[in-house]
Amino acid sequence: MRYLVNLYSWENPRLCFGDVDLKKGDKVIIEGEFGNDLGNVSEIKIESKDGGGQPIVRVATPRDIEAFEKNEEKKIELLNVCKSEIKRLELKMKLIDARIGLDGSNVVIIFTADERVDFRELVKTLAKIFHRSVRMLQIGSRDEARRLGGCGICGRELCCVRFPGNIPSISTDMARIQQVASRGSDRISGACGRLMCCLSYEAKQYQEMLSGMPEIGSIAKTKDGKGQVLDLDVVKQEVKLKMEDGKIKMVKKEDIK
Repeated sequence: MRYLVNLYSWENPRLCFGDVDLKKGDKVIIEGEFGNDLGNVSEIKIESKDGGGQPIVRVATPRDIEAFEKNEEKKIELLNVCKSEIKRLELKMKLIDARIGLDGSNVVIIFTADERVDFRELVKTLAKIFHRSVRMLQIGSRDEARRLGGCGICGRELCCVRFPGNIPSISTDMARIQQVASRGSDRISGACGRLMCCLSYEAKQYQEMLSGMPEIGSIAKTKDGKGQVLDLDVVKQEVKLKMEDGKIKMVKKEDIK
């Protein structure tokens, strides 16, 4: 059985799997990279084609919930100390969040940075103060936006928040295939400053529709003669040509020889 689980300590949601019979709203313990996490089931996916996911260890107990709440209280103090130490050490990093393991044995400091940061002294100081193992986790601008949440220019919740699991890779090729790269980076960038996640939604379909269409700038042959390809209308499957006599003509893809 597969479920979408909202983790209280990390971005939401994540695809998880387990043999336990759960319903929406159930609190569960998830096996994570840095230890167990507490979350609640937001969606049940009985038959899912999605691979991977994190294993569900068990249903959460009142003791688990109490431990999580105590850790959240301690986290406030930890973040304040961490901010002070970052300032003292003059580290060029932005503190995003911190996570204390459910068993209280480890701490994960989440941050962003534009360049490589030597945080060894910071880790030693925090470990000495809080008597816990401390690990640093650098995330990108997409992950930061995912944690903060919000709405995109479309007025809907940010796509990255709704993605289960890892955020898909977004490339400039996706913008080029969909003929929006020429709009400029500002118009195709999201709240995080990176290319919009929604560019991945129809990229595959556009790639399939581009099959058999000539490249812009090439010479195409038609029954009425040759012409230079000026533009492509992928949705209508039409090619804009400048014919040898100087006239501009729209030609269907199937009429290109």
